[in-house]
Amino acid sequence: MSFITVPLDSTHDKEDFICGKTLLDTYLQKQAKQDVKRRLSSCFILSDGKKVKGYYTLSAAAVERRFLPQEIVKKLPPSYNDLPAILLGRLAISENYQGQGLGEMILMDALKRSYFASLQVGSMAVVVDPLDEAAVKFYQRYDFILLPDSGKMFLPMATIANLFPG
Repeated sequence: MSFITVPLDSTHDKEDFICGKTLLDTYLQKQAKQDVKRRLSSCFILSDGKKVKGYYTLSAAAVERRFLPQEIVKKLPPSYNDLPAILLGRLAISENYQGQGLGEMILMDALKRSYFASLQVGSMAVVVDPLDEAAVKFYQRYDFILLPDSGKMFLPMATIANLFPG
């Protein structure tokens, strides 16, 4: 199984990364390495040698049953109040590489990683917490479902499984 990203390491030049969203820039430049070290998240880099073209983070999460659509809830055992998920916490592309389809590429990489992880550790969905309306529109293009009461969006693992058969 191959991926287009690699785990963040000290060889990546993260200080020069600018995507146009200060929160995402600052995270990679100042916090990502510590989060990885503390095992709070994993950070995956799309790079050109040392230069970071884009990145995303994954971590464990739970979705409260009450936020899920009824058509999903009715298929789940009633004993689960919090359902296991994978949080795609951040996803960003450097300004120098925007408009080239790299956002879709690393989203698919993140979904693939999440799907294969779910085969080892149970997870019923990938969850995102969009930063702004542009992010909501981006994820809607890939069939993420808005959870109105939480502001989060999710994509069921059953849907993701169809992207990566076998």
